[in-house]
Amino acid sequence: MVGPRIHQLPAALVNILSVVAACLEHQDPSSPAATTAQPITSTEPLTTPTGNSTTLTTTTQLPSTVAANTPTTTSQPATIANSTTSTVLPSTTLPSKVVIDNTLPSGTNPLNNSISTVTWLGYQTANNSCSHRDLGFTGKLGGKWYSIFGDTLWAAPGVTDMFLDPPGFHGMVRDSISLLTDDPLTVIDLYLNNDKPVPHQLQFVPFVEEWGETNQYGFGGTSLCEVDEETGMGVLYYLVNGNESRGLIGAGVAQVELVDDVPTVTRRYGEQGWWWDSNKTARYGDQIAYRDEKSEYIYILGGPPNYISDWGNLNYHYLARVKAKDAFDLGAYEYYWGKQKGWRKEVLDRFDTETAVMWGTGQGQVHWSEYWGCYLLVHLGIAGGAVFIRTADNLEGPWTPDVQIFQATPIDDGLVYAGVAHPYLDETGKTLVVSYTNNNHIEVLKVEFAGGLR
Repeated sequence: MVGPRIHQLPAALVNILSVVAACLEHQDPSSPAATTAQPITSTEPLTTPTGNSTTLTTTTQLPSTVAANTPTTTSQPATIANSTTSTVLPSTTLPSKVVIDNTLPSGTNPLNNSISTVTWLGYQTANNSCSHRDLGFTGKLGGKWYSIFGDTLWAAPGVTDMFLDPPGFHGMVRDSISLLTDDPLTVIDLYLNNDKPVPHQLQFVPFVEEWGETNQYGFGGTSLCEVDEETGMGVLYYLVNGNESRGLIGAGVAQVELVDDVPTVTRRYGEQGWWWDSNKTARYGDQIAYRDEKSEYIYILGGPPNYISDWGNLNYHYLARVKAKDAFDLGAYEYYWGKQKGWRKEVLDRFDTETAVMWGTGQGQVHWSEYWGCYLLVHLGIAGGAVFIRTADNLEGPWTPDVQIFQATPIDDGLVYAGVAHPYLDETGKTLVVSYTNNNHIEVLKVEFAGGLR
């Protein structure tokens, strides 16, 4: 019988199978992977409890080193090779439980071998202020494009060049907004204070003392999403972070209106300024927020609730959506329960590979590419400074394997993260400007594609 055979597996076989399972957890054998690799194959004879001899063969691809970036144009960016893991197991003694994983890469990324050049353009700075900052997710409101930054650390009084800023803390806000220009290296900071001779930004999403919030609370937002083009009204998704005192509290929604032609937060929703409790639900909108150009929906992605803390499961992404006109009605949101169960009004309470839509991208930005005829997601993975793009025909996935377009060099061993797309600079999609955070500096790339609509 099958049951007794499972209990009699030798420890050696169990250990080997555990390693194989770990290798398979995030690998689709039919798809290209996101690392350049060389195969290593090992073969070990095994004996099943029935006495039959079998062979377990494991082929594993090890990533090769990607050269560090220098500020220049590269005609051949990093290419992505296949990475596979194959296993030969006994056919009669090892039944397996079917695990649905909707996050596995699928298909072929059309960008593979279709990138002409990647040019490092430089650092993005403001022409009317000076600070160090992170994030900078782009969004449109009233016909103009804006960046939403996270922590914004002011330069010292009078300093106009952030690279000449002396060490020390000179003041900060937890988020800010800037107007984007036709030059991806130049932004115009909004909400400036009265500092002389160089003003600094004030906080965009206000903290509310009645809710127990202080100026130490984080309000890192993702993209500004337009809900009414005629009136210039938008919605901003953010995560309330109580830091050491309370940790991650909840994912919230702010109403943004044009006041004297300047985007202004006029209302925060929820009894305590947030809707989705980080202790119970996914942190919707904290990782990605996107006003879909191809539909009437806004799509928001976030990580799992706080009680999921192990590294592997912490990096899954969960999806919700709402019609843009209903963005301020919590009851109008739908939650994605995976390809098998689809969209539901019921708030997701299962957090696993079946209900997640992707794994391991960190914060990033999605846009529709007319040039490629699909959605592109710009991200930097979890660590390492590599800049990736993956694609999908539908926002529910499946997403293709990543194509690495660049390797950033961390400044002073700092963190490199948060991929941002600037599609407004070339609506044809033939080129794409990308930015990311490198130790509180915003670096900018320009990608020129070959190929085109599939």
